[in-house]
Amino acid sequence: MSFDFLGQLQERGFAGVLGVRVCDEAGQELFSLKADRVFPAASTIKIPLLVMALQAAQRGELILTDRVTMHAADRVPGAGVLHELSADLSLTWQDVLTLMIVVSDNTATNLVIDRLGVQAVNAWLDTAGFASTRLVGKLQLPPAQRNEAQRRGERNRTTAHDQTELLGRLWRGDFLDSTHTDLALSILSRQQYRDLIGRRVPCGATGEALYRVASKSGELGGVHHDVGVLWTPRPLVVALLSEGGLDLREHPENRDVTLLADVLWPLLAALGQVDSISPDRLS
Repeated sequence: MSFDFLGQLQERGFAGVLGVRVCDEAGQELFSLKADRVFPAASTIKIPLLVMALQAAQRGELILTDRVTMHAADRVPGAGVLHELSADLSLTWQDVLTLMIVVSDNTATNLVIDRLGVQAVNAWLDTAGFASTRLVGKLQLPPAQRNEAQRRGERNRTTAHDQTELLGRLWRGDFLDSTHTDLALSILSRQQYRDLIGRRVPCGATGEALYRVASKSGELGGVHHDVGVLWTPRPLVVALLSEGGLDLREHPENRDVTLLADVLWPLLAALGQVDSISPDRLS
Protein backbone atom coordinates (compact mmCIF):
# COMPACT_ATOMS: atom_id res chain seq x y z
CA MET A 1 0.00 0.00 0.00
CA SER A 2 1.34 3.41 -0.99
CA PHE A 3 0.86 6.17 1.57
CA ASP A 4 3.17 9.17 1.92
CA PHE A 5 2.79 9.49 5.68
CA LEU A 6 5.82 11.71 6.25
CA GLY A 7 5.15 13.80 3.16
CA GLN A 8 1.62 14.60 4.29
CA LEU A 9 2.91 15.65 7.69
CA GLN A 10 5.68 17.81 6.25
CA GLU A 11 3.20 19.55 3.97
CA ARG A 12 1.33 20.56 7.12
CA GLY A 13 4.46 21.80 8.90
CA PHE A 14 5.63 18.79 10.89
CA ALA A 15 9.42 19.02 11.32
CA GLY A 16 10.12 15.87 13.33
CA VAL A 17 11.16 12.31 12.48
CA LEU A 18 8.99 9.20 12.63
CA GLY A 19 9.01 5.48 13.09
CA VAL A 20 5.73 3.80 12.14
CA ARG A 21 4.66 0.18 11.81
CA VAL A 22 1.22 -1.37 11.41
CA CYS A 23 0.57 -5.13 11.42
CA ASP A 24 -2.49 -7.34 11.28
CA GLU A 25 -3.56 -9.76 13.99
CA ALA A 26 -1.30 -12.52 12.63
CA GLY A 27 1.74 -10.25 12.66
CA GLN A 28 1.88 -9.56 8.92
CA GLU A 29 3.34 -6.13 8.26
CA LEU A 30 0.89 -3.84 6.46
CA PHE A 31 2.79 -0.55 6.62
CA SER A 32 6.26 0.47 7.74
CA LEU A 33 8.26 3.68 7.87
CA LYS A 34 11.67 3.66 9.57
CA ALA A 35 10.36 0.99 11.93
CA ASP A 36 13.88 0.08 13.10
CA ARG A 37 14.90 3.62 14.01
CA VAL A 38 15.67 3.90 17.71
CA PHE A 39 13.74 6.51 19.71
CA PRO A 40 13.64 7.51 23.37
CA ALA A 41 11.10 5.07 24.74
CA ALA A 42 9.34 7.54 27.04
CA SER A 43 6.42 5.74 28.68
CA THR A 44 6.17 2.97 26.08
CA ILE A 45 8.86 1.24 28.16
CA LYS A 46 6.04 0.47 30.60
CA ILE A 47 4.52 -2.18 28.30
CA PRO A 48 7.33 -4.74 28.70
CA LEU A 49 7.27 -4.03 32.44
CA LEU A 50 3.55 -4.87 32.50
CA VAL A 51 4.08 -8.09 30.56
CA MET A 52 7.03 -9.18 32.68
CA ALA A 53 5.22 -8.44 35.94
CA LEU A 54 2.17 -10.43 34.83
CA GLN A 55 4.42 -13.32 33.85
CA ALA A 56 5.77 -13.25 37.41
CA ALA A 57 2.18 -13.22 38.67
CA GLN A 58 1.33 -16.17 36.45
CA ARG A 59 4.27 -18.12 37.90
CA GLY A 60 3.13 -17.28 41.43
CA GLU A 61 6.20 -15.15 42.14
CA LEU A 62 4.22 -11.90 42.33
CA ILE A 63 0.84 -11.99 44.06
CA LEU A 64 -1.30 -9.26 42.55
CA THR A 65 -3.34 -8.84 45.73
CA ASP A 66 -0.23 -8.45 47.92
CA ARG A 67 0.48 -4.91 49.00
CA VAL A 68 3.49 -2.67 48.54
CA THR A 69 4.07 0.55 50.45
CA MET A 70 4.92 3.76 48.64
CA HIS A 71 7.33 5.67 50.85
CA ALA A 72 8.08 9.37 50.59
CA ALA A 73 11.43 8.65 48.92
CA ASP A 74 9.66 6.65 46.18
CA ARG A 75 7.73 9.62 44.86
CA VAL A 76 9.00 11.10 41.58
CA PRO A 77 7.56 13.91 39.44
CA GLY A 78 6.00 13.77 36.02
CA ALA A 79 3.05 11.71 34.92
CA GLY A 80 0.72 10.07 37.39
CA VAL A 81 -0.93 10.79 40.72
CA LEU A 82 1.05 8.96 43.40
CA HIS A 83 3.53 11.82 43.84
CA GLU A 84 0.55 13.96 44.89
CA LEU A 85 -0.59 11.53 47.59
CA SER A 86 0.52 10.94 51.15
CA ALA A 87 3.57 8.82 51.85
CA ASP A 88 3.29 5.28 53.25
CA LEU A 89 0.30 4.55 51.03
CA SER A 90 -0.41 0.83 50.72
CA LEU A 91 -1.29 -0.43 47.22
CA THR A 92 -1.88 -3.85 45.73
CA TRP A 93 0.48 -4.83 42.94
CA GLN A 94 -2.48 -4.88 40.57
CA ASP A 95 -3.22 -1.28 41.55
CA VAL A 96 0.43 -0.38 40.90
CA LEU A 97 0.39 -1.98 37.44
CA THR A 98 -2.91 -0.29 36.63
CA LEU A 99 -1.63 3.14 37.66
CA MET A 100 1.58 2.57 35.67
CA ILE A 101 -0.48 2.23 32.49
CA VAL A 102 -3.80 4.06 32.80
CA VAL A 103 -2.33 7.34 34.10
CA SER A 104 1.29 6.51 33.17
CA ASP A 105 2.33 6.91 36.79
CA ASN A 106 6.12 7.24 37.09
CA THR A 107 6.20 6.46 40.80
CA ALA A 108 4.24 3.26 40.21
CA THR A 109 6.60 2.40 37.36
CA ASN A 110 9.63 2.75 39.60
CA LEU A 111 8.05 0.43 42.17
CA VAL A 112 7.67 -2.15 39.40
CA ILE A 113 11.27 -1.63 38.25
CA ASP A 114 12.47 -2.10 41.84
CA ARG A 115 10.52 -5.37 42.00
CA LEU A 116 11.73 -6.72 38.66
CA GLY A 117 15.28 -5.30 38.45
CA VAL A 118 16.82 -3.38 35.56
CA GLN A 119 19.20 -6.17 34.58
CA ALA A 120 16.41 -8.76 34.66
CA VAL A 121 14.21 -6.59 32.45
CA ASN A 122 16.96 -6.18 29.86
CA ALA A 123 17.74 -9.91 29.96
CA TRP A 124 14.05 -10.58 29.30
CA LEU A 125 14.05 -8.13 26.40
CA ASP A 126 17.07 -9.87 24.87
CA THR A 127 15.58 -13.33 25.31
CA ALA A 128 12.27 -12.23 23.82
CA GLY A 129 14.04 -10.77 20.77
CA PHE A 130 13.67 -7.05 21.50
CA ALA A 131 17.33 -6.10 21.24
CA SER A 132 16.59 -2.49 20.28
CA THR A 133 14.54 -1.85 23.42
CA ARG A 134 16.41 -1.07 26.62
CA LEU A 135 15.55 -0.02 30.15
CA VAL A 136 18.45 2.16 31.28
CA GLY A 137 17.01 2.93 34.70
CA LYS A 138 14.17 4.23 36.79
CA LEU A 139 12.17 7.27 35.73
CA GLN A 140 12.43 10.93 36.74
CA LEU A 141 15.13 10.40 39.36
CA PRO A 142 16.97 13.39 40.82
CA PRO A 143 20.54 13.68 39.47
CA ALA A 144 22.17 12.28 42.61
CA GLN A 145 20.16 9.04 42.32
CA ARG A 146 20.76 8.35 38.62
CA ASN A 147 22.91 5.42 37.61
CA GLU A 148 26.11 5.73 35.59
CA ALA A 149 24.40 5.17 32.23
CA GLN A 150 21.81 7.84 33.01
CA ARG A 151 24.54 10.28 34.03
CA ARG A 152 26.16 9.66 30.63
CA GLY A 153 22.90 10.78 29.04
CA GLU A 154 21.58 7.36 28.02
CA ARG A 155 17.80 7.04 27.89
CA ASN A 156 15.35 4.20 27.82
CA ARG A 157 14.87 3.35 24.13
CA THR A 158 12.77 1.36 21.69
CA THR A 159 11.65 1.02 18.06
CA ALA A 160 8.31 0.81 16.31
CA HIS A 161 9.23 -2.70 15.19
CA ASP A 162 9.88 -3.91 18.73
CA GLN A 163 6.67 -2.32 20.00
CA THR A 164 4.45 -3.93 17.38
CA GLU A 165 6.12 -7.31 17.87
CA LEU A 166 5.69 -7.05 21.65
CA LEU A 167 2.03 -6.02 21.45
CA GLY A 168 1.20 -8.53 18.76
CA ARG A 169 2.68 -11.41 20.74
CA LEU A 170 0.92 -10.20 23.88
CA TRP A 171 -2.40 -10.06 22.01
CA ARG A 172 -1.91 -13.54 20.52
CA GLY A 173 -1.22 -15.04 23.93
CA ASP A 174 2.46 -15.83 23.36
CA PHE A 175 3.54 -14.35 26.70
CA LEU A 176 0.66 -15.04 29.09
CA ASP A 177 -2.25 -17.38 29.69
CA SER A 178 -5.71 -16.17 28.73
CA THR A 179 -6.51 -14.75 32.18
CA HIS A 180 -3.38 -12.61 32.35
CA THR A 181 -3.54 -11.68 28.67
CA ASP A 182 -7.08 -10.40 29.20
CA LEU A 183 -5.93 -8.46 32.27
CA ALA A 184 -3.06 -6.84 30.36
CA LEU A 185 -5.33 -5.81 27.48
CA SER A 186 -7.99 -4.59 29.92
CA ILE A 187 -5.47 -2.33 31.65
CA LEU A 188 -4.17 -1.03 28.32
CA SER A 189 -7.75 -0.40 27.18
CA ARG A 190 -8.29 1.89 30.17
CA GLN A 191 -5.32 4.11 29.39
CA GLN A 192 -6.51 7.69 29.72
CA TYR A 193 -4.16 9.35 27.22
CA ARG A 194 -5.78 8.90 23.79
CA ASP A 195 -3.96 11.65 21.89
CA LEU A 196 -2.83 9.69 18.82
CA ILE A 197 -4.22 6.23 17.99
CA GLY A 198 -7.52 6.82 19.74
CA ARG A 199 -7.91 10.51 19.01
CA ARG A 200 -9.74 10.28 15.66
CA VAL A 201 -11.49 6.95 16.18
CA PRO A 202 -15.14 7.70 15.35
CA CYS A 203 -17.76 7.59 18.07
CA GLY A 204 -21.33 6.40 18.06
CA ALA A 205 -24.46 8.27 19.11
CA THR A 206 -23.68 7.73 22.81
CA GLY A 207 -20.19 9.14 22.48
CA GLU A 208 -18.40 5.82 22.88
CA ALA A 209 -15.62 4.95 20.45
CA LEU A 210 -16.77 2.55 17.74
CA TYR A 211 -13.52 0.59 17.91
CA ARG A 212 -11.77 -0.56 21.04
CA VAL A 213 -8.22 0.69 21.61
CA ALA A 214 -5.70 -0.85 24.01
CA SER A 215 -2.69 1.44 23.97
CA LYS A 216 0.17 3.15 25.74
CA SER A 217 1.29 6.66 24.97
CA GLY A 218 4.65 8.24 25.67
CA GLU A 219 5.67 11.88 25.79
CA LEU A 220 8.78 13.94 26.42
CA GLY A 221 9.75 17.37 25.09
CA GLY A 222 9.24 17.08 21.33
CA VAL A 223 8.65 13.31 21.65
CA HIS A 224 5.18 11.88 21.00
CA HIS A 225 4.51 8.14 20.88
CA ASP A 226 1.49 5.88 20.86
CA VAL A 227 1.48 2.10 20.50
CA GLY A 228 -1.43 -0.27 20.79
CA VAL A 229 -4.02 -2.65 19.45
CA LEU A 230 -6.98 -1.27 17.50
CA TRP A 231 -10.06 -3.44 16.96
CA THR A 232 -11.19 -2.08 13.59
CA PRO A 233 -13.03 -4.57 11.30
CA ARG A 234 -9.56 -5.84 10.42
CA PRO A 235 -7.80 -5.56 13.80
CA LEU A 236 -4.42 -3.82 13.84
CA VAL A 237 -1.29 -3.55 15.94
CA VAL A 238 0.08 -0.02 15.67
CA ALA A 239 3.21 1.83 16.70
CA LEU A 240 3.86 5.48 15.96
CA LEU A 241 7.04 6.96 17.45
CA SER A 242 8.14 10.53 16.82
CA GLU A 243 10.71 13.04 18.02
CA GLY A 244 11.95 16.44 17.00
CA GLY A 245 8.56 18.09 17.14
CA LEU A 246 8.57 21.86 17.45
CA ASP A 247 5.67 22.19 19.88
CA LEU A 248 7.18 21.27 23.24
CA ARG A 249 3.99 21.67 25.26
CA GLU A 250 2.58 18.67 27.09
CA HIS A 251 -0.95 19.62 26.16
CA PRO A 252 -3.91 17.85 24.49
CA GLU A 253 -3.89 20.40 21.68
CA ASN A 254 -0.15 20.15 21.04
CA ARG A 255 0.17 21.04 17.35
CA ASP A 256 2.47 18.12 16.49
CA VAL A 257 0.16 15.66 18.22
CA THR A 258 -2.93 16.88 16.37
CA LEU A 259 -1.08 16.72 13.04
CA LEU A 260 0.09 13.17 13.75
CA ALA A 261 -3.41 12.06 14.75
CA ASP A 262 -4.98 13.70 11.67
CA VAL A 263 -2.67 11.85 9.28
CA LEU A 264 -2.61 8.58 11.21
CA TRP A 265 -6.34 7.87 11.30
CA PRO A 266 -6.93 7.72 7.51
CA LEU A 267 -4.09 5.18 7.27
CA LEU A 268 -5.51 3.07 10.10
CA ALA A 269 -9.05 3.32 8.75
CA ALA A 270 -7.92 2.06 5.36
CA LEU A 271 -5.74 -0.74 6.70
CA GLY A 272 -8.43 -1.63 9.24
CA GLN A 273 -11.04 -1.82 6.48
CA VAL A 274 -13.30 0.80 8.00
CA ASP A 275 -16.11 1.30 5.48
CA SER A 276 -15.75 5.04 5.08
CA ILE A 277 -12.16 4.92 3.78
CA SER A 278 -10.83 2.47 1.20
CA PRO A 279 -7.12 1.72 0.63
CA ASP A 280 -7.52 2.95 -2.99
CA ARG A 281 -8.03 6.49 -1.73
CA LEU A 282 -4.55 6.48 -0.14
CA SER A 283 -2.59 5.17 -3.15
